[in-house]
Amino acid sequence: MRDTRESRLLLVLLIAIAFALITVDIRTGEDSPVDGARQAAAAVFGPVEKGVATAVDPVANAIGAVRDSGERHNRIATLTRENAALKAKLGSEDQTRSRIHELDEMLKRAGAGQYGIKGAEVIAIGAAQGFSWTVTIDAGTKDGIERDMTVLNGDGLVGRVATVGPDTATVVLANDPDFTVGTRLEKTGELGFATGQGDRALSVQMLNGKAKISPGDRLLTFGSRGNKPFVPGVPIGEVVKVDPSRGDLTRTVWVRPFVGFSRLDIVGVVVMPPREDPRDAVLPPKPAPPKPTPTVTVTVTPSASAGVPAQPADE
Repeated sequence: MRDTRESRLLLVLLIAIAFALITVDIRTGEDSPVDGARQAAAAVFGPVEKGVATAVDPVANAIGAVRDSGERHNRIATLTRENAALKAKLGSEDQTRSRIHELDEMLKRAGAGQYGIKGAEVIAIGAAQGFSWTVTIDAGTKDGIERDMTVLNGDGLVGRVATVGPDTATVVLANDPDFTVGTRLEKTGELGFATGQGDRALSVQMLNGKAKISPGDRLLTFGSRGNKPFVPGVPIGEVVKVDPSRGDLTRTVWVRPFVGFSRLDIVGVVVMPPREDPRDAVLPPKPAPPKPTPTVTVTVTPSASAGVPAQPADE
């Protein structure tokens, strides 16, 4: 349309008419004379608007999803990291509690035996070449560790120090086939020598072939001259089998070690021996035997009238 005087007058006239219609529509409310025209326009243009909205909404939703996806991804990543950190924390707390328990038990054993110990952590296990059973601990000469010192934990005898460096030491475990330690039987004091058998029970040669030994009896270290390599009184294990006596001078018994050699963590090296033999003081108390369950016997006494037919009443 050309910009002329007539076109400008027409535009002003249309605007004036539009304002007039708006004013009439507002003042008359529901009885507005333009309501019919509005409904007709809605009937004509409604489907078009709906179709346009249907076509546009997925695009808008997609744009919103793309816009929000980064935020959701960051949130998921944050939650994943928080869950991983929580699991690690729980695992760390469980491990910490377990190690605290191990340390507490070891200190109890050391206190009962009056051993001066240096705590250490197992940091490596030895190669299985030659069927040797050894571990490496993170304590050495700088910590006062010397060769042929006794090594224990909260359960009992772990082994002896074989070689020492400035910061680490190698410990030969009590189940090594080349390991031998003098033993003493709890209470009776019968002596013997225990030899490692790898992952099997220790073999113990009792010096008295007629010694009375039963499964469940416990053995401790007898001790060495000068307390090297073994101090006295360290728990070794429990008898699980006794070979029959054949009248020989010695007798073989089989002992299950108290220590789990495959799960060593915290150990203590005895750097100061006890002033006197602690005897059986380091052994934990034996668990009380389970109380027998009382047996209830129920006796049923038949009634005197049982099985007797009823007598007819007198007529």
